[in-house]
Amino acid sequence: MQPLLSTGLSIVIPVYRNEASIATLLERISSLVDPLEMPLEVVFVIDGSPDRSYELLRERLPSQAFRSELIVLTRNFGAFAAIRVGLAAARGQIIAVMAADLQEPPELVFEFVQALADGERDVAFGVRESRVDPAMSKLASNLFWSVYRSLVIPDIPRGGVDIFALTASFRDKLLTLGETNTSLLAQLFWLGGRREFIGYSRRERKHGKSAWTLRKKLNYLADSVFAFTDLPVRLLIGSGLAAMLLAVLLAMFILFARLSGFVSVPGYSGTMLTILSFGALNSLGLGVVGTYAWRAFENTKARPLAVIQSQENFRTDAP
Repeated sequence: MQPLLSTGLSIVIPVYRNEASIATLLERISSLVDPLEMPLEVVFVIDGSPDRSYELLRERLPSQAFRSELIVLTRNFGAFAAIRVGLAAARGQIIAVMAADLQEPPELVFEFVQALADGERDVAFGVRESRVDPAMSKLASNLFWSVYRSLVIPDIPRGGVDIFALTASFRDKLLTLGETNTSLLAQLFWLGGRREFIGYSRRERKHGKSAWTLRKKLNYLADSVFAFTDLPVRLLIGSGLAAMLLAVLLAMFILFARLSGFVSVPGYSGTMLTILSFGALNSLGLGVVGTYAWRAFENTKARPLAVIQSQENFRTDAP
């Protein structure tokens, strides 16, 4: 068990294709040191980034005014796996998770510390109240979080959550949840705890292009749905009941048509419609059941969520 920084703050930052923002990121973090008036540690997790993010951090971290740790993963495991690695390595009593692209203001950590320092809260979420993004990006984000609220977590804020902070003890509870193909955000809400929501304005991205693509969003939504709700199963049951009702009505109609002489080929229409409807229903059911079975199989493998390639510590004379 690593020793805790005395009433200190740790910031976990996953890094992927953030080469252009490294210099500005380090400047912004350095500006937090004096106002915080408490030990600061920053854990950078290089999530298989193909650019020069690692080289730039490795070169500049030794001269920074804060303690830091640089962790390199063997490949790109995804932002949430990288965050979990960073959370496990963090030694502060309060741990904040921030993005490396600076769209979320680093100064938000002051409000996180204020919310969690007295021990009355377990986790603080940064809630987007506004965002400086293209119209289509806003529309896609609003649609994503609307579906997420409807299918997964009804009490998640409407603007969604990208950054958060939590106490070390609550972090330990989070890390006991080791299932794969899941949602870190949904795990935090599943754990419950005493929450604080802090509003902020999401800023315009100045460097690079977001790696949070539509495909990754859809995969994340699917992970959240299948890991935290039985809604697909309930939809399948509802579809099955509706299909049964339709089959009864169809049987009554075919019987009426047969007795009335409207069907020239006996049994053809009813047979084809029945085969098509129940064939589609069976395919849907197999897909849903297969998805749950695959995820259960993945969890039985007990593989680590990420693999660390190297881990370096950079210490300063700061308190």
